[in-house]
Amino acid sequence: MTTIIEGLPAGLSVVAADINADLARRQGGYGRGARQKIETDAVEITAGVRFGKTLGSPVTLSVRNKDWMNWSGRMQIEPLDEHSQPIPAVTIPRPGHADFVGMRKYNHDDLRNVLERSSARNTATLVAVGGIARGFLRTFDIDVVSHIVQIGSVKSEYSGELTGAAVREKAAESLVSCICETASAQMISLIDSAKRRGDTLGGVFEVVVFGLPIGLGSYVHWDERIDGRIGQAILSINAVKGVEIGLGFGVAALPGSQVHDEFAVDDTGHVLRPSNRAGGTEGGITNGQPLVVRGAMKPIATLMRQLGSVNLQTGQAAPAFAERSDVCAVPAAGVIAEAMVAIVLMEAFLEKFGGDSMAEIQRNYDAYIAAPFGAVVA
Repeated sequence: MTTIIEGLPAGLSVVAADINADLARRQGGYGRGARQKIETDAVEITAGVRFGKTLGSPVTLSVRNKDWMNWSGRMQIEPLDEHSQPIPAVTIPRPGHADFVGMRKYNHDDLRNVLERSSARNTATLVAVGGIARGFLRTFDIDVVSHIVQIGSVKSEYSGELTGAAVREKAAESLVSCICETASAQMISLIDSAKRRGDTLGGVFEVVVFGLPIGLGSYVHWDERIDGRIGQAILSINAVKGVEIGLGFGVAALPGSQVHDEFAVDDTGHVLRPSNRAGGTEGGITNGQPLVVRGAMKPIATLMRQLGSVNLQTGQAAPAFAERSDVCAVPAAGVIAEAMVAIVLMEAFLEKFGGDSMAEIQRNYDAYIAAPFGAVVA
């Protein structure tokens, strides 16, 4: 898998080991399937970086699939000739997957033409790009973390003070990236039960971003609103069916007095926000508070207990095929969501403080923060 990144400034530190750490996190989590035992993802940087720094030219990243060798014949690029063995087609779509709609849209007669590209395997490159975006944001003391707040019917009840370091540390201690120890144990038990039934589980992840300045995004045009850009990025992740920021859907049941974050002033004259119900955005713009984004992931569409389907070749009822599957991939989705949020925020940051080099961007950022009201803190 290859991705080309355009628009990176010169002088940004890019080290493969940092990206690989995120790739390893994406492959982890309790309830993952056989594919994660085959692959050990590692990024190869093939262009745009010299001596660990970007050059300002396009950066190319590659992640090799070890499993490709097992599929090189069935997925070969070259045309088949008269001596080739027939390749059996996959013609029974899985409910909840892109199989059926992709086959109809692109007029394929073999679902494998759809399922390879629509697979979440593609998110490995997104996490690699997100690793670079995370490194960029870290330069400006912006920290992107995630944790799992729900798997199946089990919800995290953690209520302590959140910091980036605390979330990262506690999530790393849990097999399901949940910072509530009690809920973490219950989630693992629930995954075990689903595996015995041949079933799958979804859940909810939360991404929190600390250290954002006021001013990323805009209310001027609909497609510039930071909320909308983040929402699109989260909903683009495989199996994610819902997204909310701050109180999210909870605002519908509350009066305005319990929704909107009031202003106050501290002893130094800085404007404060005693609460963060908005989740870090107002009017399509970041407001200096921590950004809090949650995504709801449906259960994986490939079940070992096969659901009912239809053989599109014969028109007869048939069970959906089951090749291999995760039981639960919500912790991995949290890592992918970190990457997607980091990519969106880096793009918005470059729009606001852009320059051709990191030194130029740093000057622009420092000048903005030093200006009146630029030093407003959460």
